[in-house]
Amino acid sequence: MILDEIVSKTKERIEKQKKEKPLETLKEQINTIEENSFPFEETLKKDDLSFICEVKKASPSKGLICENFNPIEIAKEYESIGASAVSVLTEPHFFQGKNSYLQDIAENINIPILRKDFVIDEYMIYEAKTLNASAILLIASILTENQLKEYINLATSLGLSALVEAHDKNEITKSLNAGARIIGVNNRNLKNFTVDINNSINLRKHVPNDILFISESGIKTNKDIINLRNNNVNGVLIGETLMKADNKKNTLDELKKT
Repeated sequence: MILDEIVSKTKERIEKQKKEKPLETLKEQINTIEENSFPFEETLKKDDLSFICEVKKASPSKGLICENFNPIEIAKEYESIGASAVSVLTEPHFFQGKNSYLQDIAENINIPILRKDFVIDEYMIYEAKTLNASAILLIASILTENQLKEYINLATSLGLSALVEAHDKNEITKSLNAGARIIGVNNRNLKNFTVDINNSINLRKHVPNDILFISESGIKTNKDIINLRNNNVNGVLIGETLMKADNKKNTLDELKKT
């Protein structure tokens, strides 16, 4: 399965990075970074639906999404057209992401940034902090409940929010047991890449209202947004729809129509 391949490659990548920059070096860098007040979560707590707009060059299911890829300009445009937050892919092998994309974007925008990667080691959480992320993604299907709990607590101690991604009821339960404050339901099955936006709607009832709820993947139309809003979703994460849009402002405006 592609998810297993991604995890395997991520393990190789992190082991290499640990040799180049040991964990203790990352921790020393963090001592010089000012703590924040969880801006990603605060954004999602607003009354209306929050839009997390994704900076993504490629994906395993779609291949190259954006040829003329300028991550800083894309992120700045997202901010200017009303994005609540920006999601940045840093996984290099399957999504053609880079850590430098996130770091450069953080220096150029003033809205929260989610580091989108396949976190399998505490090293990546410390690293996210040094890159000036506001939040990290934790994928329930690739972590044990104990790992989820440990990583959520570590992120919190560093002033980072953790968006815990689930795809089914069991993963929702696992995420809640681990102490997730934000749950994102992926409408894309990472095992076969099929997409069903109703996955978010069907799973919403299994998440308490005091837990922030994000719908991810496959969101393309204003009808999708209205449906999600009517089902008490706090935010949406949109990547391909915006990355492929010739006019991102018009596309986002159309999605936001009430």
